[in-house]
Amino acid sequence: MELKLLAVGDVVANGGMDFLKSNLPALKREHAIDFCVVNGENAAVLGITPQQAETIFDAGADVITMGNHTWGRRDIIPYIERSRRMLRPANYSALQPGRGWGIYETTFGNVAVIDLIGRCNMDYTPENPFATVEHILKRMDTKLIFVELHAEATSEKLAMGWMLDGKVSAVWGTHTHVQTADERVLPQGTGYITDLGMTGPRNSVLGIKPELSIRRFRGEIPSRYEPASGGCKLEGCIFTIDCQTGKCLRTERVMIHD
Repeated sequence: MELKLLAVGDVVANGGMDFLKSNLPALKREHAIDFCVVNGENAAVLGITPQQAETIFDAGADVITMGNHTWGRRDIIPYIERSRRMLRPANYSALQPGRGWGIYETTFGNVAVIDLIGRCNMDYTPENPFATVEHILKRMDTKLIFVELHAEATSEKLAMGWMLDGKVSAVWGTHTHVQTADERVLPQGTGYITDLGMTGPRNSVLGIKPELSIRRFRGEIPSRYEPASGGCKLEGCIFTIDCQTGKCLRTERVMIHD
């Protein structure tokens, strides 16, 4: 028996939300997706609201993952505290609300999802994600384990993939909003991609109006980032898993746009 998991890259602003809502159900039907994980930390540009989280779940997500903008909207705190299906990075301080991993019952058996955040070039320095995930894996009793690393450095994501090869079903990266072309199955059977990409405005700099990023890089007075308008895209990756072994059989990048 095979399980097909779809991981969707960071949803950015209202454009990304609307595009996800319009396209995710059909995408899941087309590829016969059994389980879906969506990164939602930029749904409100910086953070996510409870209403946006509900919209993402209604569109077809089974789990929402977060990252360095987890607390961008403080009204998410009570929601993330009570929701088992929204994950913040597991290597955040234990004093912070919410949870960093979960096990979910499916017809294919228990599916585990672990959310991590990297340490390179992040404003907040969390606990070591490599040590954290090793500790969590000792508590797992399922073969269907999926790990997201929300990180800036490609080297950090690659190192995580290689460390977990043969120990989990798949590892993917988020945060950079640029889909990488390195999807593969690693030698010991773990599916991998360095970054899923993003779900949001196509004609943008990571979802933001290009002129605002240009001003910042030119050294002009910074202004508040605003999401770009126009056509959108949805990017992610499908991992096909052998349920008996937990090994990844195939990886397939996904990119749709209007």
